[in-house]
Amino acid sequence: MTSAGPHQNQPVYAAGTPLADATSAMILIHGRGATAQSILPLGQQFPIAGMAYLAPQARGNQWYPFSFLNPMTDNQPGIDSAMDMLATLVAQVIESGIPAEKIVIGGFSQGACVSAEFMARNAQRYGGLLVFSGGLIGPPGTARDYAGSLAGTPVFIGCSDVDFHIPVERVHETAAVLTKMGATVTKKIYPDMGHTIIQEELVQAQTVLNALATAPN
Repeated sequence: MTSAGPHQNQPVYAAGTPLADATSAMILIHGRGATAQSILPLGQQFPIAGMAYLAPQARGNQWYPFSFLNPMTDNQPGIDSAMDMLATLVAQVIESGIPAEKIVIGGFSQGACVSAEFMARNAQRYGGLLVFSGGLIGPPGTARDYAGSLAGTPVFIGCSDVDFHIPVERVHETAAVLTKMGATVTKKIYPDMGHTIIQEELVQAQTVLNALATAPN
């Protein structure tokens, strides 16, 4: 990991149970042009006793400058810095006493892309992954030779079939890759939904969070 990237040493906002007292955690990643404070209320849609909600802030309100479909080099050092930032935050949560099996990572749009890419690159059993209008990062044809297993991690991926930013083919690819890595994936494509989060997606995401109750402490 490096401390020199643009997203290192940026603030992390918190809600819910203080991390020192929490038994589970949700890390929420905001989209391009948004803020950590703007996505943190998403956690309030999933009121879970003992959960800490954490939202890191991207420098300049974006994790990387161009489309997630651009060549990786176009979006550096943003992508690597986002991966390092999230790895550091996950490590801090684990050090607080919360195991990876009780950590849910999720985001919207660019934040969903960061969340999915991080989990694929850092495979283990997590509490869950919530991908609202996003997918794995990289241009078409990117090699998806990620190492490790997600070992049954529950995943929800929701997106429109006509999202201007997220081609539906990338949603299908993301679901297939994560499934191959051992995740338990629920994928929902919503006709003409637009680039947003709808109530039905929140209901689907709740099923991922329900699995936390059976995860080991």
